[in-house]
Amino acid sequence: MIGTIKTMQKTNEYGQPVSFVVENWQTRPYPARANMTGVYCVLQPLNVASHGSDLCEAFTIDHNKELWTYLPLGPFEAEAEFYVWLEQSSKSRDPLFYAVVDKNTNKALGLASYLRIKPEHGVIEVGYIIFSPLLQKTPLATEAMYLMMRYVFNELGYRRYEWKCDALNEKSCRAAERFGFTHDGIFKQAIVYKGRNRDTAWFSMLDRDWPKVEKAYKAWLSPTNFDAHGRQKKPLSINRLKTRE
Repeated sequence: MIGTIKTMQKTNEYGQPVSFVVENWQTRPYPARANMTGVYCVLQPLNVASHGSDLCEAFTIDHNKELWTYLPLGPFEAEAEFYVWLEQSSKSRDPLFYAVVDKNTNKALGLASYLRIKPEHGVIEVGYIIFSPLLQKTPLATEAMYLMMRYVFNELGYRRYEWKCDALNEKSCRAAERFGFTHDGIFKQAIVYKGRNRDTAWFSMLDRDWPKVEKAYKAWLSPTNFDAHGRQKKPLSINRLKTRE
């Protein structure tokens, strides 16, 4: 592992407390616009021609438009507005958007992105997670999060993976913990969006958390963990498996 912890340094030559040395650290690669393929889904770089109509249809099922409450954008008043945003997002480098595509139907059912990408520090955030009702609470949704984590830690070698949300967004906070993130705290009055205050809840996953987290995901995603109707036999239980000093 690049940047492994070797020396737990207590003080420097001036007697000041300092953190551990990260040896052989190098700036990490930037995420690529490339597919991430799993058993149930594939994450594809967002492309309006390939994904636009599927996403528009899937998001329309959200009749109350609850998907957009805690996002800085939407709901869109007209389909044309949505397509304009999709086109802009498909060209963005940060956030870097991916469509979550069902391998069985080849339809895009949701979006997720990497953002606040800091290769020099090995820090990256997952966000703009917009999962349609067709994607929510399915193995595809969990696998999509796993694929993004796996790419960040196993292939890119990042040290810290972040999840942030409105502290009042209980569903997002619960999801972060289920997916294996650790709650770091709340930043009060962090931003103003849609004309209202947001206290931001911070969650993170570290490279030293990842081996146990990955093991739990692999066990949960195994076909043997689902019955003939696609129902899980055992829940995804990550936080009880990992510890953080």
